[in-house]
Amino acid sequence: MKSILLEKPGHFVQKELEFDSKLSDNEVLIKIHRIGICGTDIHAYKGDQPFFSYPRRLGHELGAEVIAIGNLPKNMGLCLGDKVSVEPYLTCGQCQPCLLGKTNCCESLQCLGVHTDGGMCEYIKMPSEKLHKSSKLAYEQLALVETLGIGCHAVNRAEIKKNELVLVIGAGPIGLAVIQFAQLKGAEIAVLDTNQNRLNFAKNNFDIAYAILLDGELTDYDLRQKFGGKLPNVVFDATGNPKSMMNAFNFVSFGGKLVFVGLFQGDVTFNDPFFHRREITLMSSRNAQAADFTYIIENMESGKINTNPWLTHQTDSEQFIDVFEEWLKPESNMIKGMISF
Repeated sequence: MKSILLEKPGHFVQKELEFDSKLSDNEVLIKIHRIGICGTDIHAYKGDQPFFSYPRRLGHELGAEVIAIGNLPKNMGLCLGDKVSVEPYLTCGQCQPCLLGKTNCCESLQCLGVHTDGGMCEYIKMPSEKLHKSSKLAYEQLALVETLGIGCHAVNRAEIKKNELVLVIGAGPIGLAVIQFAQLKGAEIAVLDTNQNRLNFAKNNFDIAYAILLDGELTDYDLRQKFGGKLPNVVFDATGNPKSMMNAFNFVSFGGKLVFVGLFQGDVTFNDPFFHRREITLMSSRNAQAADFTYIIENMESGKINTNPWLTHQTDSEQFIDVFEEWLKPESNMIKGMISF
């Protein structure tokens, strides 16, 4: 079968692979139709992705079709031809977090395209419980469910209340996903970014109250001036930028929450007296859970979540290697790239 392999930083190759289609119990063979490109893939390409080794086949945002089914429990409900979104987190089911239902924190978790080879190929085999079907959504939409899941899980972690002021730092795909689910909770949304084009995209496509361009230093006093004397109840940093993440402590209200959705290879430091005085709750947010996929698909099917504006760049598997460098240029204004396989 055909595949795309990231041999080393900055170097993709087309590669033909041997493929064994024999299925074990509880396995499903799926044909990959769409693959979303995300920040993880870009960092891997640039050589600065944590938890990563080369060579690696990328691809964890997947819209696929069921084409063969192993011996499944009757209650799985999968049929040949079903369109599915892939939950790309392979978990053990036996460690402490798995037994507590926190499968996104599995002690031996392997994410497709990061810790193990992913879906940039024609076919893969997946455990049946990692497939989430929809009779209404297109493959492009199903490939976006995992991206949305990152934002969905982060918002659930924060336990946002209606009418709370929420600041999202970073208007890339993960930040946009946070915005959508925070809005479903009834929050008032502010977005902060260094890129005016991304802020414009957020303003034009989402109902946000404040769009703030970061041009130089920004203090908590500056934010209070914009928010009528208040500071955000919840701050999400979706940048993966160490300076941004450490500066985000300054933007949280007294008694508020700071959620790190992005990550970087390094240490986070903060002033402990400042942290205690404001009684800030600091959270990380990792991946998503099966219930998040179900919730997202339901909201996409009902029209409460519209992903149509997201797809700014599309190509097929034959052209991907040639166009990918162009996608990475700032002037391309890519929000979400998608590969047809």
